[in-house]
Amino acid sequence: MNTTTQTSLLRYEINDQGVVTLWLDGDGRPVVVLDRNLIQRLNATLDAINQEENITGLFLKSDCSRVFVAGADLAEIDALDDPALHAYLAFGTTVFGRLAELPFPSIALVSGAALGGGLEIAMHCDAIIASKVGGNEKPYPIGLPEAGLGICPGWGGSQMLPARIDPTVAIEATATGNLFKSSAIPEGLVDVLVETPEELETAATKWLSENQTVNRTIPRCIFNTEKNYKEAVETAKANLDTSESVQGVILAVETGIHQGWSDAIATEQCELVRLRNTPAAREKLEAFLSKG
Repeated sequence: MNTTTQTSLLRYEINDQGVVTLWLDGDGRPVVVLDRNLIQRLNATLDAINQEENITGLFLKSDCSRVFVAGADLAEIDALDDPALHAYLAFGTTVFGRLAELPFPSIALVSGAALGGGLEIAMHCDAIIASKVGGNEKPYPIGLPEAGLGICPGWGGSQMLPARIDPTVAIEATATGNLFKSSAIPEGLVDVLVETPEELETAATKWLSENQTVNRTIPRCIFNTEKNYKEAVETAKANLDTSESVQGVILAVETGIHQGWSDAIATEQCELVRLRNTPAAREKLEAFLSKG
């Protein structure tokens, strides 16, 4: 018999095998957006889950069939002054980092658009299980689009994506904001790819049964994986322009190579705050936000 636990925050269920399913929700919006309210609710719900006994794993889901997570709330971010934006980004890093610190495996089940912070929160999990099509039976976008608005990721995307896929492809995609399609996901981006959303839970349960041991305190990233990142950076530099957002991504990646996860996250967030004040980003952000 399944045990259902409902807090005033995010809904979660615990099945007979001790697996927690946790739903991110839109809190009245049509899609899930990582605003401060959702991040606070996630933090409190993780507190509650950590009080439960005999938990064997966590499945992170979205309650929206079309979108896993649409990313951060850009209107909320744009309204913050620089110190407040630094605090918001740091809080998100702390909360998402808890998914990588859990004493049991965490798995993101993705069957809809995972953009920006949406992909970043998924990559903080031990595994990503995704479907080729979403709830509408069509492929969906997945990636880090921030550079298309003249900014850069702020929750570790520049560090985690290169650790999962070809690092040159990852750096170039992050620096340009180009997205991938779920029907043509680069090798390594997800741990298991299934055909339809209905297959996700079975695949996640199988992955969990084969990966019960966790040995990490930070997510899979440049710092804790072995690839030729220096060569990838040089190749990406040769292929990319010298725009400020490109330079911001390159700086964050190079920091990850030489100084590790914590310094790289700090650099990435400083670059995001700096970039959002540049003329190029202001023009793009204001045009985006004017669309409502």
